[in-house]
Formats: sequence, C-alpha cells, structure tokens
Amino acid sequence: MARTLKWLTLVMGIACVAIGVVHLALGIDSVPGEGSAGATVDSRERFYGAIFLGYGLAWIWAARQSPIPARAVRWLAGVFLLGAAGRMVSLLIHGQPQWFQLVLTAVEVVLPPLFFLLAAADEKATARREAVGRGTVAAG
Repeated sequence: MARTLKWLTLVMGIACVAIGVVHLALGIDSVPGEGSAGATVDSRERFYGAIFLGYGLAWIWAARQSPIPARAVRWLAGVFLLGAAGRMVSLLIHGQPQWFQLVLTAVEVVLPPLFFLLAAADEKATARREAVGRGTVAAG
C-alpha cells in the first residue's frame, strides 16, 4: 500500500504542477471554448494556474515524506473532491460543459476515495510497524 500511495501521490503532484504551468502560461487559451472570454477571465485563469501549481507541489511534498502523512493526503484529496463538487454544481446550474470537463469531473470524483482508502491503509500499516518496533505488539 505504501508504494502505491507514494507513486499515486507523486503522479498526482506532477500532473497538477504540469496543469498549473500550462494554465499559468497559456491563460484562457488553455481552456477549450474560453478563447474569446477576455482579459478578466484570462487573469483569473492564470491566477488559478499558479494556485494549482502550488497545489501540485504540496502533493509532491507529501509524496517525498516517509511515511507519507495520511492527514496531508486526506486534505489534498478532499480539496480535489471539493473541486468535483464545484463542477457538479456548475453542471446543475449551467448544463453540460465541453466533454473533457466531464472526464475531469469523473476523475475528480473517483480519485479522492482511492486516496482516502490508501492513506488509511498506509497509516494503519505505519502504526503497526512502529508498535512492533517499540515492542508493544507482537510481530506476526
């Protein structure tokens, strides 16, 4: 579990950094259908790109810890799930977006529970290893 959590957390971080860099660099040109949105939306898009880049760096930081901090993974995955909730609210209010946004929504709904599950399993395994190391639990 620890290895899976580490690599999935690292991949998540790298993907978020890459997405953030693209949005920061390209602004509205990075979003299908936004090309004519104007300076205000471009400014917002580049700001959110920088925030997403930082979010990706937080994932990478978590992946580089040993053991991976389950609390950090839960928070980061929770933020990702909150993004999915925002997309679903938009879907309900404004209707169906461009098809790729629906794919992103699905990813944002599926990944957080996986991170929650892996973080919990890794946290339990780490606690067990530490208990065995202290001699408070019999190895088995």
